[in-house]
Amino acid sequence: QVQLVESGGGLVQAGGSLRLSCAASGFTFSTYTMNWYRQAPGKERELVASITSTGRSTDYADSVKGRFTISRDAAKDTVYLQMNSLKPEDTAVYYCAARGTRSYWGQGTQVTVSS
Repeated sequence: QVQLVESGGGLVQAGGSLRLSCAASGFTFSTYTMNWYRQAPGKERELVASITSTGRSTDYADSVKGRFTISRDAAKDTVYLQMNSLKPEDTAVYYCAARGTRSYWGQGTQVTVSS
């Protein structure tokens, strides 16, 4: 059974930091590109960050470049999103997603940044 389980969301003040985790199981994690998406109320889901299966290449939305860092731990089948200098506009539900021969999604974790 494929599972992507996000954790680490919560309420933080503007300028603060959070680290999201996404634990994967049920598929070959090492062969999948891993992505973090987010969706704010009334807005479309957007791709925030991506990391290739090897971890050698990453990509970020312009809105988070220099503030967010995506990484993965092959030994733990886990992908992370370190979020620094958070802004109120980062408030959203954050989703972990795996992209490979198939696509899988987590259930999401709420991040709320207060001003």
